[in-house]
Amino acid sequence: MRPSPYPLEQDLGMRCYASDAPGIGGRLRSVAEDFIVEEIPLPPPPATGPYLICRLTKKNWEHQHAIREIARRLGISHRRIGWGGTKDRRAITTQFISIYKVSAENVQEVRLGDLTLEPVRQQNTPLSLGDLAGNRFDIVIRDCSSPDLAQDVGKIAADVSRGVPNYYGLQRFGGVRPVTHRVGEYILRGDYEGAVTTYVGREYPQEPEQVRAVRRIFMETRNAREALAALPVAMGYERAMLQYLHNNPGDYAGALKELPPKLLSMFVSAFQSFLFNEGLSARLLDGDPLLEPVPGDRLVFHNGREDFVSTVNLGTALQHIARGRCSIAIFMPGREQFCPSSKSEHAMAAILTDRGIGPDQFRRASEFVRTAFAGALRPIALRTTVGAAPEGDTVRLSFTLPPGHYATTVAREFMKADPLRMI
Repeated sequence: MRPSPYPLEQDLGMRCYASDAPGIGGRLRSVAEDFIVEEIPLPPPPATGPYLICRLTKKNWEHQHAIREIARRLGISHRRIGWGGTKDRRAITTQFISIYKVSAENVQEVRLGDLTLEPVRQQNTPLSLGDLAGNRFDIVIRDCSSPDLAQDVGKIAADVSRGVPNYYGLQRFGGVRPVTHRVGEYILRGDYEGAVTTYVGREYPQEPEQVRAVRRIFMETRNAREALAALPVAMGYERAMLQYLHNNPGDYAGALKELPPKLLSMFVSAFQSFLFNEGLSARLLDGDPLLEPVPGDRLVFHNGREDFVSTVNLGTALQHIARGRCSIAIFMPGREQFCPSSKSEHAMAAILTDRGIGPDQFRRASEFVRTAFAGALRPIALRTTVGAAPEGDTVRLSFTLPPGHYATTVAREFMKADPLRMI
């Protein structure tokens, strides 16, 4: 186990690497073609219905922006479009979306640069988050600095096949502006002004200076009209909130609701993701193994069954994990009463207590956002077989991951580089 030296990763709870091998350095996504993602769909339901399933292929499109532009071209609400998983912006991605009550002919008329939409079939249910079998990745890391690239790549690939920390990746928190979990925390606290000013006004050094200056002024003055006049037109979400505040001064809750419900939901779930990362890091820094259970751990089996590890069943649990029947998991708390079991969960509970957040706050956020936030189990280890091909100072990696797992979590084990070199 090796600690991360990067303040940004530490701030997001990603404090450890599993592999002790030196990193190969390098840069991810030098061009969009260096990061190719292909969604693996679930078997289609047997019944036909009003939802048109389409294959969406896009290059350098932010997910929500693409959905809204497709809806605009079709003349429908973006709320009629569903998907199984969000995809990276700086990449070439292929995925499936569902669109309620549109014709294949209308979809075929959608023309957007670097984006294609192909009708596939009709079905009787929409796609929702998690409705996919997984994702295939083909990624390229360029400008690697390892003096013995082939040897280091081989060592790290073996470590990834055994298991690495299943962190939520940087893009889960906003990429160059890792702000989503902070907005989610404000929503949980019922501080809607804090949520809006953080989303609109918190600046990060990777942004253009013009944008940073506007954010800074808004954070200091709360002057929606002035910020609205200066923000680029492309920053649609910020502008929607500012326009609402200009028309309805002081109504920060209303301003938040100008955002798509799924984006609002992502803020709160990003805070849950932050809790998971912190809990997992607490386990590793405490010296507990990633792949061996200790009393208090939760287990999640592949058939959905759950269990707890005790001193009595410790040996049996170890055998089940070794045979691939189940995984050690952490429960991310939500609106139900949270009873921490493992050291990881006690670490998360301490964060919640320190910030004054509990089931009541999650229930209030559930009503505000109209999402359950019931909490969920997530395995603590990510394991996959990586095809690795080093050549010169470049490495191509190919692998498959289940839904909700992050390719950058694999890449960071190889690179051990500044996380901003991965986005």
